[in-house]
Amino acid sequence: MFEELRDIERRYEELAYRISAPQAAADPAAYAALMRDYKELTPLIETWQRYRALQSEVAEEQAALEAEQDPAFTDMVQQELRKNRETLSELEENLKLLLLPKDADDEKSIIMEIRAGTGGEEAALFARDLWRMYTMYAARRGWACETIQASETELGGVKEIIFSIEGAGVYSRLKFESGAHRVQRVPETEAQGRIQTSAATVAVMPEAEEVELELDPRDLRIDTFRASGAGGQHINKTSSAIRVTHLPTGLVVECQDQRSQRENRDRALKVLRSRLLQQKQQAYDQEYNARRQSQVGSGDRSERIRTYNFPQGRLTDHRIGLTIYRLDEVLDGDLDLVVEPLLLADREEKLKQQSGASQG
Repeated sequence: MFEELRDIERRYEELAYRISAPQAAADPAAYAALMRDYKELTPLIETWQRYRALQSEVAEEQAALEAEQDPAFTDMVQQELRKNRETLSELEENLKLLLLPKDADDEKSIIMEIRAGTGGEEAALFARDLWRMYTMYAARRGWACETIQASETELGGVKEIIFSIEGAGVYSRLKFESGAHRVQRVPETEAQGRIQTSAATVAVMPEAEEVELELDPRDLRIDTFRASGAGGQHINKTSSAIRVTHLPTGLVVECQDQRSQRENRDRALKVLRSRLLQQKQQAYDQEYNARRQSQVGSGDRSERIRTYNFPQGRLTDHRIGLTIYRLDEVLDGDLDLVVEPLLLADREEKLKQQSGASQG
């Protein structure tokens, strides 16, 4: 581990030199990549430097104990030495965590898609509740949400909604949400008070940047149509809604939530680019895609990952065996009650794999 840290520190110093070079800013894209790599390594290097400084301090304290005869001074040094050794152990564990391989997409913003599954109108209402949960969680963390496309029902549910969440590290915290979410409750539409099971699926895609995936205009067919609301009612009289078809793959993206054709077109292309990037990654690296879709458990969207039981106020995440009785808090945006245990389970699994690899 320590030899690896020394190699990384040399790379960090090289990055610092290249960033400070007068010609560095001449290529904005290359400069941005350098800065991104530098910032990513900074927490690791700072922890490594603290570790080495404390190691030197511990060595000095040990030397002082061997030379000192005064009992009072010896006792004081021993107390300080015990404290510093505990801190060294904690820093070493932190270094192991910081050395774990990171998902290349972790710092990205995301495109999230929620679709009502089995359960009719109740599934659409549950999809709306999930959307509300994610937007409230985003607000707690200072992230920005923007609706790209929504298909609403007459009772206020959503058959499908696509929206972006922008901010630092969004994907790292929400990538585990991909999958089937199941709800057990008495539907608003159920007069006899029977508990019904419904479902909605969630897909989380890291937002693709233009430099990652360039779209050829010749591969696109762009159609315009009038935007409409729930039940087919027209909400404007101009053809501002956009439908983009990617001819090589047949992927179709629609956007009608913005006021102008240009805004709808830009957002539709953003979704298309993210879908194509995801498709490309699936084609070239199935193992990476499975890990990216859901680091804990399978990334298959059809797999039930979580159950929301309203009669008992219970939420269960089936991938890690987590059960909590704070359902209302989670649905009101306190999603860290679930996210943090998922992140912990992911780290523990990676440490286990790393330990197995080093022993092998």
